[in-house]
Amino acid sequence: MGEITVKEVITRKELRDFIYLPEKVHRNEPEWLPPIYMDERELYNKKKNKSYGYADALLLIAYRDRKPVGRIMGIINRRYNEINHENHGRFCFMECYNDRDVFNALLSRIEDWARQNGMSKLVGPLGFSDKDPQGFQTEGFQYPQFITSANNSPYMVNLIEGEGYTKKVDLVNYLGEIPGEFPVVYERVLERITRNKEFEIIEFDSKKKLKPYIVPILELMNETFSEIYGFVPLNDKEKKEFAARYLPILDPKFIKAVSKDGQPIGFAIGMPDLSSGIKACRGRLLPFGIFKVLRESKRSRKLIMMLGGVRKDFRGKGIDVLMGVKILQDAINSRMETIDSHLVLEDNLKMRGEYERIGCKVVKKFRIYQKDL
Repeated sequence: MGEITVKEVITRKELRDFIYLPEKVHRNEPEWLPPIYMDERELYNKKKNKSYGYADALLLIAYRDRKPVGRIMGIINRRYNEINHENHGRFCFMECYNDRDVFNALLSRIEDWARQNGMSKLVGPLGFSDKDPQGFQTEGFQYPQFITSANNSPYMVNLIEGEGYTKKVDLVNYLGEIPGEFPVVYERVLERITRNKEFEIIEFDSKKKLKPYIVPILELMNETFSEIYGFVPLNDKEKKEFAARYLPILDPKFIKAVSKDGQPIGFAIGMPDLSSGIKACRGRLLPFGIFKVLRESKRSRKLIMMLGGVRKDFRGKGIDVLMGVKILQDAINSRMETIDSHLVLEDNLKMRGEYERIGCKVVKKFRIYQKDL
């Protein structure tokens, strides 16, 4: 075997090698879900991705006999470290073949870089925020992959643990059938909320109606997600970019908000599973891939819950139940069959309890690792 060379990604060719390496690594895995490459190019573009304004980053790619065989990104999120009084570096978007030497060469370079920049710990996989894929999947490889989550091969778990990394936090993914009847407790909560008229449920039947609410919902997300590990508040520019990025693929009827006195206090965002369409176009939306994604989203029978939150001073009043039942009612009317929780922090017992109440079970686990430097 040839010598391993690890290079910082600088040239356009190196960036292209970095972006498209995963589809080479996973070419023999038919269930592998490619990223949306349009988003990938923006993610690594320092001029377009505003996250680089508050985070230092290092992209590395490994070559063996001039062929790309591994990649990694290192991040020092100065904003997150300041808010949370931490001194942690991160690694993310790591890919390689089942090759311990390549894995070690990449990870040790990021460790050295983080150490040289004064970091005391390295955690990951964790990107700029919790909106990026996080963790290595550790269980449930027999179940389909889904958008914006880790899609690593099982051997990555052995490789990272072989480098002395241990658990920082786990995330779980629930899957279950959409219930034909709601639990009695939900009916009681709905009756109580509807009767007192204190809260207003906001529903959307068009993207035009939804558009004015996107930024207020993201502002509410900043507030309600402040306690979630890995979350970094979006600034005004990032809110607008986030809205522009996701509005085209959102289905308004699966988005709910609750307001009090005209101010949003809760939100829930679901979307049809897009994975079949993304696979069909191999992650390439242009020129015609977007039509495959949209077509498959209309055929989808799985609803993925992407985001949701309730303002802290209104929790425990049934706001989450109100939005959840409304989304499930629309899912039933749209002939959806299953519901997917996306990722839930293991210690979020309230949310986990809601999924278990409607019969969902944990089918996948993801782990964010840590190591003292």
